[in-house]
Amino acid sequence: MLKILSNRTYRNLFSAQVIALIGTGLATVALGLLAHDLAGADAGAVLGTALAIKMGAYIVIAPIVGAFANSLPRRAFLIAMDLLRTGVALCLPFVDQVWQVFVLIFVLQSASAAFTPTFQATIPDVLPDERDYTRALSLSRLAYDMENLTSPLLAGLLLLVMNFHALFSGTAIGFLASALLVFATTLPSPAISSGRKEKVLVRLTRGMRQYLGTPRLRGMLAVTLSAAAASAMVIVNTVVIVREQLGLGTQAYAMTLAAYGAGSMAVAFILPKLLERLSDRSAMMTAAAALSATLIVLSGLSFFVPGGMSWPIILVGWLILGAAYSMAVTPSGRLLRRSSSADGRPAIFAAQFSLSHICWLLAYPLAGWTGSQFGLSAAFAASAGLAVIGVLFAWWLWPTSADGEAAHQHPDLPPDHPHLTDHHKEGQSAHAFVIDDLHRRWPSPTR
Repeated sequence: MLKILSNRTYRNLFSAQVIALIGTGLATVALGLLAHDLAGADAGAVLGTALAIKMGAYIVIAPIVGAFANSLPRRAFLIAMDLLRTGVALCLPFVDQVWQVFVLIFVLQSASAAFTPTFQATIPDVLPDERDYTRALSLSRLAYDMENLTSPLLAGLLLLVMNFHALFSGTAIGFLASALLVFATTLPSPAISSGRKEKVLVRLTRGMRQYLGTPRLRGMLAVTLSAAAASAMVIVNTVVIVREQLGLGTQAYAMTLAAYGAGSMAVAFILPKLLERLSDRSAMMTAAAALSATLIVLSGLSFFVPGGMSWPIILVGWLILGAAYSMAVTPSGRLLRRSSSADGRPAIFAAQFSLSHICWLLAYPLAGWTGSQFGLSAAFAASAGLAVIGVLFAWWLWPTSADGEAAHQHPDLPPDHPHLTDHHKEGQSAHAFVIDDLHRRWPSPTR
C-alpha cells in the first residue's frame, strides 16, 4: 500500500490531507470547549446547530463547486480554499457571541465542501492505474481513522500547556501547511469539456443527474445510508453508553472509540487485496449487511438481555462496526471513477459528497434524539432499522445485472469508457444467461 507514496505528486497531496485532518481534529476539540465557554449548559445545542450548518454547507455548496470545477485552475482553487480555512481558524479564538461561531463555521465548512470533492477528483488523474488508486483509497481511509484516534490525544497533551484557544492556531497551521504542499505540487490539468454550452441550471444538476441515473451509484448511496446509520450511532452515543450507562471513565471511552477505529484500520490494510478477488458490489453489500446485523444483535441484547450492554460486548460490537464501515465506504471512489468521464469527474464526486451527507443528516439526529427521548435501546433499534432500509434499497437499486446495463444509461460517457467496455466483455462471457435472468428478476428502476 505504501508503495504509491513513491509518486511525488500523490505523496504531497496525501501529506496535505493528513496535516489538514489533524488541524481539523484540533478544531473539533477546541470548538466543543468554545461552545461550553460561550453557552454553558446549552453547549450541546450550539454544537448541534453547528453540525447542522456543516451538513447544510456540504449539501448545498459541493454540487455548485462541482459544476464549475473544471473551469477553474485546480491548484490555485485548492490553495485558495486552504487559505480561506486558515483565515477562519485564526478568527475563531476572538469570537464572543454564539452567532459569530455559526457564521464562521458556515464559511469554514463551505470552503471544505469546495475543497474536498475537488481534491478527491484529482487523485484518479494522479494515479490512473486502478490498483494504485485502490491503495490510495485505503490509505486515505487510514488517514481518517488515525485522525480520529490521534487528534483528541494530541489536543489533550496541548491543553496541558496552553489555553484551548491556541488549538485554533494549530488548525490554522495545518491548513496553511496543506496550502504550501499543494503549491509545491504540479497537478494534472482538468479535462477540457467537449465545448457544448449548457445552461447554468443544467450544469449545476449534471453531476446529480448522472449520479442518480447510474444504477450502481444509486445502490452505493443506499449502502452509504447503512454506513451512516451505524457510524452515527457510534459517534453520537458512545459517550452516553460508556459514561452514563456503564459508569466507566474517560479512559474506557477512549478505548471504545479506539476499538471502532482499529476495526476500520484493519480492513483498510487488507481491502486492496480483497478487492482483487471480490467485486465492489459484493464487498459493499456484505459490509452493509454486516452493519445491519451487528446493530440488530446489539439492539436485541440491549432490549432483552439483562446486563447485555457490558463493556466487552460493546468493544466487540464497535470493532465489527468499524471493520464493516470501512469496507462499505472505501470502494466508493472506484465506482465514481468508473462511472464518470474525466471532464465530468468533479461534478460526480461533488454529487456523492453532497448526497452522502444527506444520509448523515438523517442518521445523526435519529441516533441522538431517539436515544435522548426513548433510551439507548431505542436508539440501537432505530439505527438498525435505518441500516436495514439501506440494505434493502441497495439490493433493489443495485442488482447484479445493473453492471451490465447498456450505454444508453450513461450518455455522458464515451463509447470506449471502461464502465461500458468492461461490461460489454462481461456480456459476452459464458455467464451471460445468468446476468440476463437476474436482469429480468430485478429490472433497473430507470426502465
